[in-house]
Amino acid sequence: MREGNEKDSGGGETILVVEDDLSLREGLALNFRLHGYNVITAVDGEEGMRKAFDVKPDLIVLDIMLPGYSGLEILSELRERGEQVPVLVLSSRDELDDKVEGLDLGADDYVTKPFELPELLARAEAMLRRRRAERKGEPQITFGEVTIDTSGREVTRGSGRVAFSAREFDLLCLLVRSPGRAFTRGQILEKVWGWDFDGTTRTVDNFILSLRNKIEDDPSRPRHIKTVRQVGYKFEP
Repeated sequence: MREGNEKDSGGGETILVVEDDLSLREGLALNFRLHGYNVITAVDGEEGMRKAFDVKPDLIVLDIMLPGYSGLEILSELRERGEQVPVLVLSSRDELDDKVEGLDLGADDYVTKPFELPELLARAEAMLRRRRAERKGEPQITFGEVTIDTSGREVTRGSGRVAFSAREFDLLCLLVRSPGRAFTRGQILEKVWGWDFDGTTRTVDNFILSLRNKIEDDPSRPRHIKTVRQVGYKFEP
């Protein structure tokens, strides 16, 4: 099987599969193509890092354990550079800490190996479906000096763009679309991370802290993202 084909036949969105296991990589690529997607593959972390930035895929399926750069290193670099591409992480059952770290770094979802192929395809399609909906041109959301471009998935504060991971962006949108509503940490985990996320509420607290550092004038005394004692968090315009 030819590796690394740029924009192969399929006609749909482009998916980058970064996986060092040959049979799994080829199997995923074949099934994504059969479902109408363009597929690009990478056999190790170095190739995956390069193609993630050069090709600008619509979705990345990313193994954690890779030769060269690890999947977590690729994910971290993507988010640090402000890339909002959805990332579906593949991990083994004994890599729980890596899965949680991946989600904290900005992964959008994960699937545990060994997995059922229909489940992975369904998760990938759900992620791409959300991305399509976001590109249909929802109105901008503005509060204070912050403007959220929901279709472009970009946040600006004043005149400068602020880099947000995909999860941070989804969490911010969840809160600002329901001003005054208090969300529990459990509700936030379910709505942003998915009902079957097996991490802890610490993840929510860490992401809230990150949001405050990016949009609040004084993160220690937040004006917009408020703590609701014994409940969770809410947004105030």
